[in-house]
Amino acid sequence: MTELDPEEQDVLAAFEAGQLKPVEQGAELRERHQAYADAMFRKDARINIRLPSKDLRGLQKRALAEGIPYQTLVASILHKYVEGRLHE
Repeated sequence: MTELDPEEQDVLAAFEAGQLKPVEQGAELRERHQAYADAMFRKDARINIRLPSKDLRGLQKRALAEGIPYQTLVASILHKYVEGRLHE
């Protein structure tokens, strides 16, 4: 397990002390967010692109530094661009 930051440690301590209470419609919210996550990670289309080998090597190096496959990095970049969250 990775180390928790101070805010995460506070939440864990509150949970373990029984200080957190379930929210109303918790199951409904959980189902809705699970549907969002399923839709987000569903990979139902394939693309093929040609890139300069230098760019591909750069993507692979960046992905290696992040500890993820380079295809996952490319998909993430494209997703952020489509969502309008990719900025220079």
